[in-house]
Amino acid sequence: MNTNVKPEVIGSSEVVPALSLVLPCYNEQDCLEFTVPPLVETFSEAGVSLQIVLVDNGSTDRTSEVIDRLIGRGLPITKAVVPANRGQGLGFLTGFTVCRGRYIGYICADGQVEPKDVLVTYRALQNATVPTLAKVRRLYRPDSWVRKVVSICFNAIMKDVNGNPKIMPANILRLMELSSEDWFLEAEVMLKARHLGLPVIEINVKGQPREAGHSHVRFATILEFIRNIISYRVMRSGPWSEWRRRVHALPVTQNVSANDKVRDALSQHPA
Repeated sequence: MNTNVKPEVIGSSEVVPALSLVLPCYNEQDCLEFTVPPLVETFSEAGVSLQIVLVDNGSTDRTSEVIDRLIGRGLPITKAVVPANRGQGLGFLTGFTVCRGRYIGYICADGQVEPKDVLVTYRALQNATVPTLAKVRRLYRPDSWVRKVVSICFNAIMKDVNGNPKIMPANILRLMELSSEDWFLEAEVMLKARHLGLPVIEINVKGQPREAGHSHVRFATILEFIRNIISYRVMRSGPWSEWRRRVHALPVTQNVSANDKVRDALSQHPA
């Protein structure tokens, strides 16, 4: 993970949680008080220690104040700050630098995946017998027409590439040395997981409408994605090519998938 932005960190602790979840927040003042407390409550009831990293990703509204209010309520939140927005990926990268959990994941702050489905995804990873990446695959997405078009273009290249949460062991995340500061970070994770031979568990979920606010995805995101995917696959120099030469596949060969029956079984897993 390479970023030259040094995060401002508030509310950190030395306790090692089971899971750290990074939520980049760009102008999400209307969302956070509806999405973060239910997430904390769900994991607390399941007996899973959780660190939530809320990254004020260069917001121009009152997002920072809302994060401070949530910290004041005693929620297990670490706050990190990106001074000026340079992309969703930088928000993720900044958050990763302050994660302390044995597992690390990330999710959008808008509440489009229910907390219980985030917990099921974590349980699936926890039950894996080899290093694994767990993510959701959204079967229904109540998005705006702009986001639907962008998603169709993305999925034509890589199936539900931006389905999150994505959760993995902390040491695997660090091995990936993620560097994309824009929307391509989602694809970089999946491409590097493939290079490592990392099994991927996909949990089928129903996408939820945003709790509040609006999506920041634009058509320019498609061009950004295509440019990056060409660079990743074709260019013989640069950070991604150097990483592929240095880092070899893990000694893991099995493929893992989670269908609805597996998901139902995991949802019955006792806390």
